[in-house]
Amino acid sequence: MTTAPQLAAADALPFDLVGQLLGHAVAGGAPSVEVFAPATGAKIVDLPQSSVADIEAAFATARTAQEKWAKVPVGERAALLRRIHDLVLSEQEAILDIIQLETGKSRVHAFDEVSDVAVNTRFYAAEAKSILAHRKPRGVMPLLTQVEVRNRPKGVVAVISPWNYPLALGASDALPALLAGNAVIGRPDNQTALTLLWAIDVAERAGLPKGLWQAVLGRGAVVGTEVIARADYVDYTGSSATGRTIAQQAGERLIGYSLELGGKNPLLVLEDADVSAAAKIAVRACFASAGQLCESIERIYVHDKVYDQFVTEFVGHTKELALGKTLDFSYEIGSLTFPRQIDTVSKHVDDAVAKGAKVLAGGKARPDLGPYFYEPTVLEGVREGMTVYREETFGPVVSLYRVHSDDEAVDQANDTAYGLNASVWSRDVTRGREVAARVRAGSVNVNEGFIAAWGSVAAPSGGLGISGTGRRHGPEGLLKYIDTQTIAVQRGLPIAPLPGMSEQLWAKTMTLYLGVMKTLRQK
Repeated sequence: MTTAPQLAAADALPFDLVGQLLGHAVAGGAPSVEVFAPATGAKIVDLPQSSVADIEAAFATARTAQEKWAKVPVGERAALLRRIHDLVLSEQEAILDIIQLETGKSRVHAFDEVSDVAVNTRFYAAEAKSILAHRKPRGVMPLLTQVEVRNRPKGVVAVISPWNYPLALGASDALPALLAGNAVIGRPDNQTALTLLWAIDVAERAGLPKGLWQAVLGRGAVVGTEVIARADYVDYTGSSATGRTIAQQAGERLIGYSLELGGKNPLLVLEDADVSAAAKIAVRACFASAGQLCESIERIYVHDKVYDQFVTEFVGHTKELALGKTLDFSYEIGSLTFPRQIDTVSKHVDDAVAKGAKVLAGGKARPDLGPYFYEPTVLEGVREGMTVYREETFGPVVSLYRVHSDDEAVDQANDTAYGLNASVWSRDVTRGREVAARVRAGSVNVNEGFIAAWGSVAAPSGGLGISGTGRRHGPEGLLKYIDTQTIAVQRGLPIAPLPGMSEQLWAKTMTLYLGVMKTLRQK
């Protein structure tokens, strides 16, 4: 591993900027908490916390604002997203600094979040009118029964976002909810709250009415429960364990929810793959944001015929990765974010090595760089009984496995309770598609790691199994935030026996009518 220059460009954010951002938080009724930069240990902010009264006030304000917002034409809401798109791109230097300081990730991976907001706002601004348009399906009696399906916003949507991608998962989920006519209460992780507050600040400067998008702050076990108790819909990204709890809480209130949870994602290198391309892209697929990404690859299955070449090139690329903590693009890999993350990574690697696995690259913490740095790590010889074999590491660790056929690769890839993302490599795209279709995952990339599917925001993204339920992106990512209302108008003849007609004759007449409709292939 190489090491980038370690003098940070800044250890703290400008005082006036922090004050401006905190002004968007509905918080202060509970004691504040200190937030520190993972990469340097410097204090970022004394973060106010929300009390139950703060949360009540936020929802009251949101409901009042939402009633007015729902009457704003979709075209005007879409124009707002276009302005947000432009501001995020033009002011990206500020948010890149904030994301890096709060998460410890490298700048190149912080930029992934900026681009995520840009592609989402552009897509939904362009497609909102058609996706949200009222529909007029065929009525039960053509011409006589006129039906209209209207879309109604849910009301107040709770977006509970994680610390690992605070802008992408805090803003890119909230903005479609706003576009659909809802208000949003965001509950970011304390560690990355300033990132979400920056997004709200940008949205309001772009023209979003105050009160429509607010943030409440605090630990999920306390604040999250209070938010779910008041929301009309819940959007959550995080661990599978917490997702189950949220589903139970939402189920008790009979409100909808969307959950994107963990992943133990596989990458399959078939015998006809472009090995050099696979080895190069796999590095990014495994180690983006130091592996703290639900979509990242943690298992690689390589056909025996190309295994040795792949391992040589993949391990070589991994060892070339530079670790650092400056607020610039001089390195690829940053710090882990929390003590618990480096503890998990260390335990998984140490357990595997103790039970016979071999470290091909990395394998150790780097306290000389900062408290939570860990080298990108490649393991070989991982097997059942080792913790890393089945459990999600959520860190810069990947395991290599030799396979002898497509069937074996698919069987091993599917041997998991997770089902979020996968990758298949083959020079034969038809073969790659066929293998991809057999992999049990919500998204499968052919000749790419995760960005092809994730970045194609016109298509839905989400998990199977314990990786979650519901979808973001695509029409599904907007329609989940609305309820439908069917209005049916009957004209002329009633859907009932005519005067003087017996019920028996009515039944015979309707039987004839239904048969004719089938013959005419009418829906």
